[in-house]
Amino acid sequence: MSKENSKPAAAQEAFEKHTPMMQQYFGLKADHPDSLLFYRMGDFYEVFFDDARQANALLDITLTTRGQSGGQPVVMAGVPVHALEAYLAKLIKLGVPVAIAEQVGDVATAKGPVERKVVRVVTPGTVTDTELLADKQDSVLLALSTQGRNIGLAWLSMTQGQLGMGECSERELAGWLTRLAPAEVLVDRDKVPASLVAARVPTTYRPSWQFDAGLGNRKLCEQLGVASLAGYNAQSLTAAQAAGAALLSYAEHTQGRALAHVQSLEVQRSSDLLDLPPATQRNLELTQTLRGESSPTLLSLLDSCRTGMGSRTLRHWLLHPRRERTEALARHEAIESLIVNGFEPLRQCLRSVSDVERITARIALRQVRPRELTGLRATLQVLPELRASYASNGALLQLMSAGLTPPAEIEELLRQAIAEEPAVLLRDGGVIATGFDAELDELRAISQNCDDFLIALETRERARTNIPNLRVQFNRVHGFYIEVTQSHADKVPADYQRRQTLKNAERYITPELKAFEDKALSAQERALAREKLLFEQVLDALQLQLAPLSLLGRSLSSLDVLAALAERATTLQWCRPEFVSQPCIEMEAGRHPVVEMRLQETGAGEFMANDCRLDARTKLLMITGPNMGGKSTFMRQVALVALLAAMGSYVPASSCRLGPMDAIHTRIGAADDLANAQSTFMLEMTEAAAILHSATDQSLVLMDEIGRGTSTFDGLALAGAIASHLHDKNRAFTLFATHYFELTEFPVKHDRALNMHVSAAESGDSIVFLHEIQPGPASRSYGVQVARLAGMPAGLVRQARATLEALEARASESQAQIDLFAAPPAEVVAEEAGPSSLELALADIDPDALSPKEALDALYRLKAAACA
Repeated sequence: MSKENSKPAAAQEAFEKHTPMMQQYFGLKADHPDSLLFYRMGDFYEVFFDDARQANALLDITLTTRGQSGGQPVVMAGVPVHALEAYLAKLIKLGVPVAIAEQVGDVATAKGPVERKVVRVVTPGTVTDTELLADKQDSVLLALSTQGRNIGLAWLSMTQGQLGMGECSERELAGWLTRLAPAEVLVDRDKVPASLVAARVPTTYRPSWQFDAGLGNRKLCEQLGVASLAGYNAQSLTAAQAAGAALLSYAEHTQGRALAHVQSLEVQRSSDLLDLPPATQRNLELTQTLRGESSPTLLSLLDSCRTGMGSRTLRHWLLHPRRERTEALARHEAIESLIVNGFEPLRQCLRSVSDVERITARIALRQVRPRELTGLRATLQVLPELRASYASNGALLQLMSAGLTPPAEIEELLRQAIAEEPAVLLRDGGVIATGFDAELDELRAISQNCDDFLIALETRERARTNIPNLRVQFNRVHGFYIEVTQSHADKVPADYQRRQTLKNAERYITPELKAFEDKALSAQERALAREKLLFEQVLDALQLQLAPLSLLGRSLSSLDVLAALAERATTLQWCRPEFVSQPCIEMEAGRHPVVEMRLQETGAGEFMANDCRLDARTKLLMITGPNMGGKSTFMRQVALVALLAAMGSYVPASSCRLGPMDAIHTRIGAADDLANAQSTFMLEMTEAAAILHSATDQSLVLMDEIGRGTSTFDGLALAGAIASHLHDKNRAFTLFATHYFELTEFPVKHDRALNMHVSAAESGDSIVFLHEIQPGPASRSYGVQVARLAGMPAGLVRQARATLEALEARASESQAQIDLFAAPPAEVVAEEAGPSSLELALADIDPDALSPKEALDALYRLKAAACA
């Protein structure tokens, strides 16, 4: 036998030494090598060998050894079936996939181990269990495929049935990862983008052959039921199609079935969306504070939605605003209609609505529970009242109203088929409504008549035997029995057959009771089997209604968001923004919504509203003023107003006009990234460089205290150069906050720049921050006063003030002035323009290929050229 063939033979021989049950386990484990295999055995899920050791470490469950298989002790651990969700939640949070093997064979007829099958694989990105999902946040599965300079993206929200595709560059990938916030990323193990490593998201590595564009095109067309992706304008996105192949294959593998509820595709391009880089999302605290908390953020302020699916949709709108304004305008119109006609009746009705999106997904995957169907039924019953609760003015509200009218047969089926208050689990019975199926009603009648029969039998037997304390009873272990105490054992008739002996009593069975037991227990088993069959038939019927149910979920979630935004606009006194074609950012009495709310909650005073005006003549505001004066708040509020308008919300201002906008870039705050070996200043320069390379004349740029991470002269020189580049080259709308007073000279030589400052008032050694943005430069920074307010020792403050006065006197005596904004020297310009003719000639010389004579001649030529 060859060496190649001996290994499989040896492995087969070792496999055959295991017990039949362990052979079954290893066969299932071989198909899911990267997952913990939960193997159903009665009332427990067991894990064996290496899986057991891993589960012991991760879940802190007891590790035991029982018997032997294949000549080695069987190491095992287990979790109760009823506690599965709690353990799954821990594993999913740790990013560990779990394969669940259920008993699918009949225990009564099985020869050897009962047949088991992996019914699903639970992973962070494919989990559908309600108990394991955050109510207000989606769980997104993302696949990445690198082809040349393009990275293809395909993503799926399993519980919403939403499929998306797009392509980006390596530089743009970090922004996509932040925007999509995937729970799990699939990637070609041989082509892992650097940005993915830095993002630190749960990653699953797949073989390269799964990322095939041709396979992806075919699978996507089959999934969507189309002949071509041209209708989605996705036929040229080959990298995204390759990602789609891996995505759909993995999703189908984990669910163990086709994804019937995934019926639509959204293609997103970077050029379609308002660019919100990771630094912008972090600095503006859109969904998380700088400390990583979920509140107070812009999302937490906006989210007064009545349903979880509304909250998830709101998050999507906030992080995916479009540059093109049609969608935002339609939302503004809908919000205005809800405000004018009243939104409270609608919001009251939405309290009765279940999470239709997730219920629809679980119907499609045949994982839905009986009480979820009653929740869907209750939602369908409230739809007429909900449709009547608001005026369908405007195209968007009319479109949603159309989606709120699913076929009547769905509600009728659920009303007839599902019990008013079904059991939590199908295996407990009592799920199908009485009157839906005659055979089931007959079987239930047999079981339900047990009490009457037992009472009658007990009465007759007491009279026949003259045993006054004789009892006829039932338990799950021993079935039906007649119990007689030992004191009356001599009165037991001859037809009583002993079933069990207790300490003070005997239990018997009679032919009559045995016949009834066989009939009753058989009826219970048959009724449960009938219920399971009928429930599957109900799911079969609902499979045909997935499209209208999905549309219903989308309509309800969007309506919930619009009603919430209308409520926020009314409660917080926001205005409807106006979009114009000319470049501008104009707002009167703009406010930072989160800071304003915090001030109101803490009773710390009123928020100082400020105006902002940027247009073709004024592109950059140079903002100076004291620390704590409100520079950063003002800059952030301008960005938040622009973002809220773009997503389709009203805005915190008394009026607002906005021109076209393609991005919001921010460089705010001091932080480091030690994990990636970046100091505070290096990170500052990296983020600033990214902005300078990306910003356009339609971008909004926030620059706060640039250059503060290095020495004064270095920082001042860099800050001046960066401001000049943004003004002259990028021509972006820029808010540039600084403590370098030298930069207040910037508007003198830059005609599209203005000085602004935040005001403060002094009273002796005290300072009062007015938080008002006014024209002109600030007179001073008030740093020493801020230190005193912070509680610095009085002696330290006096020393700092004396030192400051000495430095200011010395500076005023100096006559030398550096022009920060003068044109660079000619040699610098030449250097930026490219290499000189001398450098080009030198680059053409290959020293290794020259003879001594040729080398000497070349040297003379270079010298002559240099002296010319």
